Amino acid sequence: MSLQAPQPVRVMVVDDSAIVRGLITRMLKEDPRIDVVASCSNGELAIGMAARKPADVIILDIEMPVMDGLTALPKLLAACPTAKIIMASTLTQRNAAISMRALQLGATDYVAKPTSDKLGASDAFRRELIAKVISLAAKRTASSQGTSPRPVAPQLKLRGGVVRQPRIIAIGSSTGGPQALLTLLGALPARVNCPILIAQHMPATFTTVLAQHIARASGRPCTEATDGMEIKPGAIGLAPGDWHMEVVRDGDRCITRLNQNPPENFCRPSVEPLFRSVAQHYGAESCAVVLTGMGSDGSTAARVIAAKGAPVIAQDEATSVVWGMPGAVANAGICSAILPLPRIAEHLASLFERAAA
Repeated sequence: MSLQAPQPVRVMVVDDSAIVRGLITRMLKEDPRIDVVASCSNGELAIGMAARKPADVIILDIEMPVMDGLTALPKLLAACPTAKIIMASTLTQRNAAISMRALQLGATDYVAKPTSDKLGASDAFRRELIAKVISLAAKRTASSQGTSPRPVAPQLKLRGGVVRQPRIIAIGSSTGGPQALLTLLGALPARVNCPILIAQHMPATFTTVLAQHIARASGRPCTEATDGMEIKPGAIGLAPGDWHMEVVRDGDRCITRLNQNPPENFCRPSVEPLFRSVAQHYGAESCAVVLTGMGSDGSTAARVIAAKGAPVIAQDEATSVVWGMPGAVANAGICSAILPLPRIAEHLASLFERAAA
């Protein structure tokens, strides 16, 4: 199934800066798959426009006069229920917190926009924005046309074999990941007491806020990983934005090592170095979980984890915002389970039942 919608994706751009609106509009119009149907300077104008020019995707700024993005969000969803909303904000702690709140209120994703003087020169921002617009619209189009996600069987083959109790869980996620992480980790029973390491595609500052939300939702200590941080049972470590995170051995213990090596799959942090290092140091006693996200980041190293005999678990298509990353491992035939998001915590817990007996 192609990710390209049959008709151009209809996009509305909402930002109080005329310069930013113009630059984002030009970026989007460069792609023939996208049609910018409206451009508004505040949330109130966007709500009025939504009824006349419904959009598949709305790029919504946070800080605007008259009506800000957070206030406009539920009203836009009411006016245009099928729209996917991407919150756009500058990289500040306050805006990161607001973006997380917006995701809880129904926004689908976020994008960290460069300052207006650097926006036009940002190829990474352009690539990320267009990829998110196309991917989110493809999911919306499939739903509106009544096409159901592919079932797990018989098309997708699951890997069998004996699974050991994991000594570590490594999680990779991207688009839709923050909410998926909160759902999964908030439901994880206490008996799943091994360390958990996460690579979520997210910019710096945003990962600081996400770690705080995960700690509250899970009731477990969760921090952005630091270089040389000891990997401890019951604790969650999140790769900080713009840094790869790996596991290395330091004497009789394992620690995290951070680096700014080149992005992998256009991502930093990338899931690949995390999964590779976990496979190297934990082998069959590791566990990989791949949640919703664009692209295929993590799929190469997930093969290494699977080859060690460790479980690889993928979120299913129906509950994924974008079934790119989990779909890549599912279609590779290396998964021991492909599950709806609400069932992943229960499945992980089942791997620890022997310890509780």
